[in-house]
Amino acid sequence: MSISAPQPPEPSLSATEAAIAANQAYARDFTDPGLGAPPARQVAVVTCMDARLDLYPALGMNLGDCHVIRNGGGVVTEDVIRSLTISQRALGTRSVMLIHHTTCGLLSMTEDFRNELEAEVGQRPSWAVDSFQDLDQDVRQSIERVRTSPFLPHRDDVRGFVLDVATGELREVAPA
Repeated sequence: MSISAPQPPEPSLSATEAAIAANQAYARDFTDPGLGAPPARQVAVVTCMDARLDLYPALGMNLGDCHVIRNGGGVVTEDVIRSLTISQRALGTRSVMLIHHTTCGLLSMTEDFRNELEAEVGQRPSWAVDSFQDLDQDVRQSIERVRTSPFLPHRDDVRGFVLDVATGELREVAPA
């Protein structure tokens, strides 16, 4: 059995309009699976927003198995700690997986990006780019940020990984 690739949207539709049209088709056939908000595997995954990362099949999980928290670079920011705190304290997760990936765009960015934005729009962003040059070191830093957060009651099962986007392989990074 072959699986055909999704067809690109009509050129006359914006990406959002195409997504809305696709949702209407999805909703017509949708059946509520009856899942609750707490993830079945009690795990939260923090990863990058990169569109190449298809986490559920990469991790052998299904809808409802985990919380997925994504941002540029999979960086453990104050907002990620906020989401993990809600995930653990209100929704029962106990484990945290931190997943960076090869060829991440943040490997080639610098804080100069903020300077460029300030020059263009006349206002400096309040947020940091949080770029990095060493994937493993940034994973270690992420592990440390989660393990030292006083807001998280479950810090013993925090593990970090790098996903190779060319092979799909997940490689564990030992903490510092």
